[in-house]
Amino acid sequence: MPPFDNLPAAPIAARKPVSETRHGITRTDDYAWFRADNWQQMFKDTSILDPEIRAHLEAENAYMKAAMADTEALQKALFAEMRGRIKEDDSSVPVKDGPFAYGSSYVTGGEQPRYFREPRDGGERRILLDGDKEAEGKDYFRLSGLDHASDHTLGIWGYDDKGSEYFTLRVRDLETLEDRRDVIENTGGGGVWAPDGGSFFYTLQDENHRPSKIFHHILGEPQDKDRLVYEETDPGFFVSVGGSLLDDYVYIDIHDHETSEYRLLSTKDLFAEPVVVAPRRTGLEYSMTEGGDVFYILTNADGARDFKIMEAPVTAPERGNWKEVVPHRPGTLILNHMAFARHLVWLERHEGLPRIVVRDRRSGEEHEIAFAEEAYSLGLSGAAEYDTDVIRFSYSSMTTPSQLYDYDMATRRRTLLKTQEVPSGHDPDDYVTRRVFAPAHDGERVPVTLLYRKDTALDGSAPCLLYGYGAYGISIPASFNTNCLSLVDRGFVYAIAHIRGGKDKGFAWYENGKMEKKKNTFSDFIAAADHLAKEKFTAYDRIVAEGGSAGGMLMGAVANMAPEKFGGIIAAVPFVDVLNTMLDDTLPLTPPEWPEWGNPIDSADFYRLMASYSPYDNVGAKPYPPILALSGLTDPRVTYWEPTKWVAKLRDHSTSGAPVLLRTNMGAGHGGASGRFQRLEEIAFEYAFAIKVAGKM
Repeated sequence: MPPFDNLPAAPIAARKPVSETRHGITRTDDYAWFRADNWQQMFKDTSILDPEIRAHLEAENAYMKAAMADTEALQKALFAEMRGRIKEDDSSVPVKDGPFAYGSSYVTGGEQPRYFREPRDGGERRILLDGDKEAEGKDYFRLSGLDHASDHTLGIWGYDDKGSEYFTLRVRDLETLEDRRDVIENTGGGGVWAPDGGSFFYTLQDENHRPSKIFHHILGEPQDKDRLVYEETDPGFFVSVGGSLLDDYVYIDIHDHETSEYRLLSTKDLFAEPVVVAPRRTGLEYSMTEGGDVFYILTNADGARDFKIMEAPVTAPERGNWKEVVPHRPGTLILNHMAFARHLVWLERHEGLPRIVVRDRRSGEEHEIAFAEEAYSLGLSGAAEYDTDVIRFSYSSMTTPSQLYDYDMATRRRTLLKTQEVPSGHDPDDYVTRRVFAPAHDGERVPVTLLYRKDTALDGSAPCLLYGYGAYGISIPASFNTNCLSLVDRGFVYAIAHIRGGKDKGFAWYENGKMEKKKNTFSDFIAAADHLAKEKFTAYDRIVAEGGSAGGMLMGAVANMAPEKFGGIIAAVPFVDVLNTMLDDTLPLTPPEWPEWGNPIDSADFYRLMASYSPYDNVGAKPYPPILALSGLTDPRVTYWEPTKWVAKLRDHSTSGAPVLLRTNMGAGHGGASGRFQRLEEIAFEYAFAIKVAGKM
């Protein structure tokens, strides 16, 4: 029996054609009406959503539920398996800062984290903020963290209770555990304390959901009295605020996807004007960390496309005073850097694999921290103290659970602090992880990381979940993922295609998957599918492709380009209406996204380019495989109407008769459900779709 049989009739969306002419080209959109005129207000109050739109979304959810009804037992089994691999009462390893150590933990059955502190060298643990308690009675709740002041008496904490990513900040007394009267609305989710603990800085989200203003809040004052420190008037740039480990400076970071600018505010004069370090210049990127009497600056200046590290005096950090410390090495991408009293540390990627490099600031001697597995993930953890020889890093691979280490940079001794527990059991020797290379259309070699059980037959019969992203320079790590074991243990090959658009093979890998070269991202993913089928890891009709957000654009593009090469497609919060979105400069992310995709308003060439690959615009009479699209009603990044329109148009044109399903979370945004187990329910649903499509139920 076909995996989807005897389904009810799918919802039929009303066609209300709207035509628009740009650059002499006329396009007609039958489903533009799904974009509610009051979308900004609706993100804060979903009850005002247009009744016709709401009725259609609810009809789609009912159809989706009917189509997946026979997987309900499977979903419960998957959820139980995934939950069984989580240590429910888990706790982080506390990070030392002054007299205390801070961390987070969960209780058995709890959805939200609890933030705690304990004496620096161990002792009684005290809960400062209980996320489950704060979330009581709310359909959606997400914490942004708890940031303590330098004197450890107060903490800023933030929450979003709608999924729209407008965070409310509150101030908690860390002795009495009572919240003060300060309430700051519509923020980006965090704050930076002034050293005296009497005020803090935060980012405000404007009416178009853009972080464009930095404010200074003095405790006890109402929000409307807060001082505007900086306002970014260019809608193409976002701003954020951060602080140095030494509490000497507040950093104002202004950036889009290819250009950055820092402004510094000395904490010795909180009311001074922030000072520009290097004025923005298109294509120049840099970031800063303080190292006592110098700043260390990670930058691509002077053609250093894989970045280099410079230094400049804190008293004169302007670009003319930058001196090279770590030179540019083509093919070795420096990802981030940290400075401590005696050491400079950075994380870099070479030949697709990460490593940590430590330099003694006095002698200049360097050494590396690396591992020998064929594919793995390595990450530097944030630090709370400057005068230390100890850093913290994490390591995992597709088969090895996450391990957390303290590393003494002076003695080069690593101390294992914690290994991720898998309560239901996990034997790495039962699995194989490999990295293979798929030949692309232009001769490039696309890395593909694989995970499968040792007893999986590699004769073309195994189903495969092939994951991809490929945008913004984001690299998908080959890290341990307990959830995907539920597929692998059912005979799946789990594959990650490290396609262009990410930085997996250096900055050039990113540049060759953006703007005019965006289509390389799509062809690379298809090349990965071709290679896996050719090498008998799987077969075309057994490949279920998955991607989210910009990876959802990838899903829509490959569905149009090669529908016959995929047995099914999962597109989570998919950015599929690319051209219409990039033409609408009122949407939250549109102007800042132009350096990634191009500006079709000003450029006829970019208009035509986007029109040639935008998934929604290129839906045609093709044999589309079963498709599952997932959406969030209050999503400010990929608005709910994009997948809604795409699904309606796919149904109009598909020649295969395969179902196209849309699941809209009516109480969440871009990240889906907020609780840790609620999120597992969503993953179980997606995996049940993949298993159903692959015929493995």
